[in-house]
Formats: sequence, C-alpha cells, structure tokens
Amino acid sequence: QVQLVESGGDLVQPGATLRLSCVVSGVSLDYYNIGWFRQAPGKEREGVSCISSSDGNTYYADSVKGRFTLSRDTAKNTAYLQLDSLKPEDPAEYYCAAVWGVIRSCTLLTDKYDFWGQGTQVTVSS
Repeated sequence: QVQLVESGGDLVQPGATLRLSCVVSGVSLDYYNIGWFRQAPGKEREGVSCISSSDGNTYYADSVKGRFTLSRDTAKNTAYLQLDSLKPEDPAEYYCAAVWGVIRSCTLLTDKYDFWGQGTQVTVSS
C-alpha cells in the first residue's frame, strides 16, 4: 500500500542544479519521516538528508551540507531534494525512503527505514 516514486534525475554538468521529487502514497508526510539516500556503483548506500515529520527539521550528511536542500509539501504528500553545485562525487542512484516518525527524529541510517522507492539516476558529466 505504501509507495514512494522518485523522479527528477538527469544528466547534468558539474555545478548544475537538480530537484528530485519523491511522491508518497499510502502514508502521510505528517507522520512519516523521509530520508534521501544515494548509492554509487560498487559502493554502499549512504544517507544524504532527512526530514522529521513532527517539526520539519532537516538533517544533512557533511558531504552535502550547504549544497543540498530537503523540503516537503504536505498537501501534495511529496518530498523534494534540491541538489546544488553538483560535484563529480555526487552521481548516484538517489532513493527516498519513509518510516513512522511521530516518536523520533529522522535519521540517515538506511536500516531505520521501512519503505523505499525505486530510485532516480543522477549523472554528472562534462
């Protein structure tokens, strides 16, 4: 019943900006934390950013802090990740994930999330 669908990935040049979308169905962003993760070929999936359902507080990995921005539109039940100043190390499959978040703040740990999207590809190339 719970479904997350990512979109917005593209092939862009270094320094470009992308906005990824995560449309959530089956659960409400008012009650579920959303995390964004990425996985490059041959590497582990890593947490990028997350947002807490209760207060909207966001958290970012050090590698993307100041460049990426996570937001949500509860009316559309959609979360967004804006990627600014894309670097050569940023290309990856980007995933959004959801977990019940009323009790706790969000986390960047992958094993704490129950529902996952299928990912959207971000490619950075000159």
